[in-house]
Amino acid sequence: MSLSRRIFTKEFKEAAVRRLELGASIAEVARACEVNPNVLHRWKRELHDHGARAFAGNGKARAEENHVAELERKVGRQALEIDFLRRCLQHVEEQRKLQALTTRGSSIRTSKRK
Repeated sequence: MSLSRRIFTKEFKEAAVRRLELGASIAEVARACEVNPNVLHRWKRELHDHGARAFAGNGKARAEENHVAELERKVGRQALEIDFLRRCLQHVEEQRKLQALTTRGSSIRTSKRK
């Protein structure tokens, strides 16, 4: 038998937090709402941190935030790679110029000796 997670509405969560703010104890509200006291602490913190945006839905907001964060990390890695490759290209170009100068210089010297 598998246990499924219960889903609470935004209004239910706000009402539970409101009861806490009106002076009810965590234990009392947890028993009345049939939830773990830790869940109430999390709901209270989320409502305090995010205000009206709290309890946006079934994890969709967090999934979107995680996706955006992953894309930002990817862009950051690509920027580092681009910078690295630019430095490598610059180094190669400098080496080519040096090689061209030394090759030209040695061919001039040999032609003067003849």
